[in-house]
Order: sequence, then structure tokens, then C-alpha cells
Amino acid sequence: MKSTTVRRVTLSVAVVTALTGVAACGSQSGSDKTVGKSVTHVSPLAALLSAEKSTDKAESAKVRSSTTLGDTMSMTADGALAWGNGLKGNLTITYTGGKMAEAMRKAGTTSMQARYLPDAYYAKMSEKFAAQFGGKHWIKYAYDDLAKLGGGSGAYLKDQMQNTTPNQSVKLLLASGDVKKVGQEKVSGVDATHYSGTVDVADLAGKNSNLTADQLAGLKKQLSQAGVTTETIDIWVDGQDLLVKKIEKADMATGTMTSTAYYTDYGVKVAAEAPPAADTKDFTELMKAGGPGTVSGSSTSTAS
Repeated sequence: MKSTTVRRVTLSVAVVTALTGVAACGSQSGSDKTVGKSVTHVSPLAALLSAEKSTDKAESAKVRSSTTLGDTMSMTADGALAWGNGLKGNLTITYTGGKMAEAMRKAGTTSMQARYLPDAYYAKMSEKFAAQFGGKHWIKYAYDDLAKLGGGSGAYLKDQMQNTTPNQSVKLLLASGDVKKVGQEKVSGVDATHYSGTVDVADLAGKNSNLTADQLAGLKKQLSQAGVTTETIDIWVDGQDLLVKKIEKADMATGTMTSTAYYTDYGVKVAAEAPPAADTKDFTELMKAGGPGTVSGSSTSTAS
């Protein structure tokens, strides 16, 4: 595998894995773990506040999602994630189309395992990849290392991976001030209430992160270059005040980004641990082998 191909695939995997966006982490405040209280709400904002709290306290869920980004990629993800005490979980990611799928085919597979831990995530590559790198199948992406790439977008990527819960979409709608109740609908056979709104992506990147002023400035510049200005968010909340579906859409320079996710089995037990060190290659080593570069396109992580 050529060094430029290694670098391209390694960076793309970093961004695309983060794009699953359903990853959740960070300690929860308070000791009340009650989930799914049925409440009669008097306004969309009151309903969303209750849904945000209930989903947050659930601390784990099964997830299945699909994401498309113009002709760059289309992918699906399926697995379970926990966020009660740092991000933890496992997803199977399958690239179904676009340039990313073609790059992965050249690397020997269009499907990979993604393993999330509080300080890093790991991507399991193909036998073809392992044959090029001493038999090692896994790539480790430490969040601290990701923060060093791509200026503001790298720092934002780290922040989102360590502080985003599945209820982030609810938080975005609450912060936007633009939310409306669409109506009652069925989601996977379950009665749910549909809410919708539009958010200013750059503004909310500042409201929902711990970035410095310089990092935010860099991120907003990259968002502008990527053509991202606003994002449309639709969420569905069931009768137990739990998020059961979300759809996020944003127009970008590389095409329209659409991400759809379904959440079930809240409270499911999730186990994940780091792969054996002898079977793991650090992505910083791969970057050195492939040459310097930035996470091109990592601004798309804001839409996750």
C-alpha cells in the first residue's frame, strides 16, 4: 500500500469514525438514574428538556445509523454505546458507497470494527492492511493526538468525542431557540413525538464546546470553507421521554451531509476494552510514514 494511500485512509477513518456521532461520554451529574418517566408537557421546550435529561441518564443504548456526504461517502453503523462513565462501546461500520468506500476496498475491506474508550478509539483494519504493518490489525486514535491535527477542527473533534452524548441533538435544538412540534408518528412501531428545528452550526460549535477563542476562530474558518452554515435537526421522542430517532442535514461544499440514527434498548450492558498492544498501530506512526498533513474534511464532524 502506497504511503499516500495509508495517510488518506488513516485520516479518513479518523473523521468517518467520529462522524458516527452517536458516541457518548463524560460523567453524568447527580445520582438520580431514573429513566423513562412519563410526563405531560405544556410546550416543545419543556418536552425537550425532559427528553434531554431522560436520555442522558439512561447511560447506554443500542444504535444503528446511516450517514451520507455527497459523493465522498455513504456508510452504516450498528452496535451499542455507553456514556455513563466515559465513552465506551463497539460499532461495526460499513462503507456502502462513495470515494471512501473505494479507498477502503483498496485497503482490503469495506467494513471495520470501531471500539470506543474514554481516551481513544480503535479501528480494526483488513488482513491486507495488517500485512503491510507487521501483522497489526488495529489503529489507535488517541483523542489528545487528534486534537493536534487540523487546527480548530481537530480540537473540536476531540471535544465532541469526549463530551457528546446521544442527546446532543436535543441540546442543539434547545440552544438554537428554533424548535417546533411537528406531530405524532410511529418509529419502529413505537409512538413518538416529532420535533424539528434549524441551528447555526458555527454559533453552536461555540456554545456546546470547551474550545478556546483561537480554536473557535479556526473552526469557524474551516466550517466556512466547507460551506457549512446551518443544520436542520429532526428528533423523535417516545412516551418515556427517550430519544428514539434523529436526522441531521447540512449542506457542505462537498455535498449534502445527512445522518440518521435510531436508538433502542436503553440501559443495555456495554463492554469494551483496548485491543492487544501487540496487534495495535498508533495512527501518529502511520502519519509519520505517510507524511505530514491535516484532517481534511474533519469539519464534517460537527454534524455528527
